[in-house]
Amino acid sequence: MKPVLEVADLFRAFGPAYREVHGQEMPVRQKRVMGAIEVCRTAELGGHVDQCDECGGLRISYNSCRNRHCPKCQSLDKERWLEAREKEMLPTSYFHAVLTVPQGVRPLALRNQKVVYNLLFQSASETLTQLAKDPKHLGAEIGFIAILHTWTQTLIDHPHLHCLIPGGGLSPDGKRWISSREDFFLPVKVVSALFRGKFLDGLKKAYEAGELTFAGQIEGLKEASAFKAYLNELYNQEWVVYCKPALRNSQKLMDYLGRYTHRVALSNDRLVKIEGNQVTFRWRDSADNNKIKWLTLEAFEFIRRFLLHVLPDQFVKIRYYGILSHRNRKRKLLLCKKLLGIWTGKEPEEAPKETWEELLTRITGIDPRVCPHCGKGKMIRKEILAPCSAGQAEMKPSWAERPP
Repeated sequence: MKPVLEVADLFRAFGPAYREVHGQEMPVRQKRVMGAIEVCRTAELGGHVDQCDECGGLRISYNSCRNRHCPKCQSLDKERWLEAREKEMLPTSYFHAVLTVPQGVRPLALRNQKVVYNLLFQSASETLTQLAKDPKHLGAEIGFIAILHTWTQTLIDHPHLHCLIPGGGLSPDGKRWISSREDFFLPVKVVSALFRGKFLDGLKKAYEAGELTFAGQIEGLKEASAFKAYLNELYNQEWVVYCKPALRNSQKLMDYLGRYTHRVALSNDRLVKIEGNQVTFRWRDSADNNKIKWLTLEAFEFIRRFLLHVLPDQFVKIRYYGILSHRNRKRKLLLCKKLLGIWTGKEPEEAPKETWEELLTRITGIDPRVCPHCGKGKMIRKEILAPCSAGQAEMKPSWAERPP
């Protein structure tokens, strides 16, 4: 069911005024994301008209913006991604690890997103790989998927990685699968300390190489002595890491993974109401037994928070490591399947790729090919609608008002 309210409604209502006030300081990519969300599935992007071959009923459908930050455009991409990953699942336990940087890193990350987010991936991957190879822990080469999230439930900036890790790995000689314990993968305190050291060492090197920019509230960190003191303060803090067993059943695990992969900062179904210039949305308070609460923000503040999570252009937010990396997947993942006894001697036949109609039917239970009016006829493409300008956006063909 389509949500009553959408982020697009808010952007259309308040976006022009927001850009009028803040446009000069907004990165181009934020303006582009706002524009894409505002016109998503409207006449401005064009579309098509289908007609029922039984009752003659008409349906107008407008094109999607396909922007990865759009709350309406993630479902089909997520399903296709999960379908590809399902072929790589191993019959073993899985673990869900979350690695987070402290609050003091957040202002620096916002000014240097690409540098800091890449460093987050690098430090986390090196930490997990190094500790897993250590015979004191697992003594194996592991693999995992890492997914970047940058938000809290209230849209505050909060960079962290979600990692899904098979519970085991290849022995150093590549002849055995070494399983971890079902309920324990790596000691989180050791992971936290090594992750902190690697991240801050990388931050220091980025500073020395002149890769960081400083402005606004972090402008004072430009001085070498101030940046050194800043690093020392971060070294003395506890860094939050947790690692817990995930589900073992492959289908449930896919559903579990799907919660994290193609998420955006806030989904449309969390919006409660827009009144005047205020927006209210639901959020889950993890500090209060995951109670669902409501938060009301001024529209401009909501937009500001939402845009904090627009990633740099072409930034890859889902990455693969170890035996699941693109380089190793074909050879080492195949070896793992053989060692775990699930290799049949040949790759499974590729199933025919689902059309978008078949995929939508599978995930929603609603077949878009069936007439929504009579429920019997088949919808046939009647006309392609060209994109139109904003002033024409509400115009429809005269014959589209009712079935002939």
